[in-house]
Amino acid sequence: MARANLSSVVVIEAAADLADREGFAAVTLSALARHFGVRTASLYTHVRDLSALLDSVHELALGELADRIAVAVAGRSGREALVALADAQRDYARQRPGRWAALQRPAATAPASAARLVALTWAVLRDYRLPDAELVHATRLLGATVNGFLSLEASGNFGHRGPTTDVSWRRAIDALDTALRTWPTEGNPA
Repeated sequence: MARANLSSVVVIEAAADLADREGFAAVTLSALARHFGVRTASLYTHVRDLSALLDSVHELALGELADRIAVAVAGRSGREALVALADAQRDYARQRPGRWAALQRPAATAPASAARLVALTWAVLRDYRLPDAELVHATRLLGATVNGFLSLEASGNFGHRGPTTDVSWRRAIDALDTALRTWPTEGNPA
C-alpha cells in the first residue's frame, strides 16, 4: 500500500486485522510500518502513539460489537434477548479474537460506542424488571460470566473432556437467566 493511501482509519483497521491474525500483543507500530512498507515515524501522522492506537482498536471493536448486538437483540425480550446478546459476544470473540482481546483492556476514554453497548445491555436486563440501582451489578455478573467463559474456552481449558463447550455455554446462559429472574433487591435479600 502506498504511503499516500494511509489514513487513521486505514492504520486502525490494519492494527485490528493484525490483532485478529497474530494476537493483540503483536500490534506494534513497527509491525504496522512493515505491513505498509513505510518507516515507523510515518505512522505518527495518523496515530499519536501505540497507546492511542490500541485505544482506537478498542473503540473500533466496541462499535462493531455494539452493531452486532443491536441486530441480534432487535425484537427479542427476556431469555431470548439474553441468549442473543451472549451469543453475539461469543461469535464476535471467535471471529475477531484480536479485537475481542482489545476489549479486555481498559480504554483511556469512554467512547460513545461504550455507552451504546451499555444501553443495549441494560435494555436486555430491564426486561427482567431489575431496579435501575441493580443494573450495574447485573451487568458485572453478565460480563464476568461471558468474559470468563470465553477466556477459558479460547485458551483450551475446556477441551479436555466432554460434553462440548456449546452445552456448557447454554447451561451458563440458563444460569444467568435464572439469576436475573430471581435477582435480589435491597428490600428483598433472598
